[in-house]
Amino acid sequence: MLEGRKLDRRVLVGLALLGLVTAAAVLGPLLSPYRYDEQALDLLGRPLPPSPAHWLGTDELGRDVLTRLLHGGRISLAVGLVGALVATAVGTAIGALAGYLGGWTDRILMRLTDVMLSIPALPLVLVIAGLVRPAPLLLVMIIAGLIWTAPARLVRAEVRSLKQRDYIAAARVLGAGPLRIIARHVVPNTLGAVAVSATLAVGGAIMLESALSFLGFGVQPPIPTWGNLLNKAGPWLVSAPWLSIPPGVLILVTILAVNMVGEGLQRRR
Repeated sequence: MLEGRKLDRRVLVGLALLGLVTAAAVLGPLLSPYRYDEQALDLLGRPLPPSPAHWLGTDELGRDVLTRLLHGGRISLAVGLVGALVATAVGTAIGALAGYLGGWTDRILMRLTDVMLSIPALPLVLVIAGLVRPAPLLLVMIIAGLIWTAPARLVRAEVRSLKQRDYIAAARVLGAGPLRIIARHVVPNTLGAVAVSATLAVGGAIMLESALSFLGFGVQPPIPTWGNLLNKAGPWLVSAPWLSIPPGVLILVTILAVNMVGEGLQRRR
């Protein structure tokens, strides 16, 4: 019982942190008196420290850091969430087909999964992003194409266990085809594993987006993301630390919260 309470508390704390970050990113820019790209020409080249007018100071172009931080959260969170959902959907479909059909289908799909796992994700994304400067939607597709392997392997293992159950045999006897059995009986019973995998995938997607944007290969300025805010703060680490600390803290808190939820759900399965 005590362990269950601890796990419940971990999930609740993670959800509370995610809720706070998401609410701030969604509502904050609407309440801010500044636009994310609004410049103060008299402050060019002179980042101002935090003050009552600018709670987190201004950047080298006179733009309000808090507004850009919250607006950038929209992009980073959206890329992480949508990328994880797409990756989970693709991985679930591949894992379910491989696990249920077996034989050559399983071998081919799992060899494809092994090939994707053997490719270092970040260098590959850097090459792709260097050839095509990705907009948010393309960035989502690139990230999803690299992180679908974990859900695929997890779902395959679950399906291989489920397909031996009596209700699956009964569905076959009644004449249900493989695709119908997978859609109606197999996939719904893997939703617990899928939910855990999707939760953990969000953190991986946010980390990839932040790393790409930090290296200058993600969403391009003036549209802010947490990663490119860190990139632009590089020359000001000593003289204006208020430019680099807030986005770094938000990335850390968000990924920590996602992992808390994912690990909590995983231990309760």
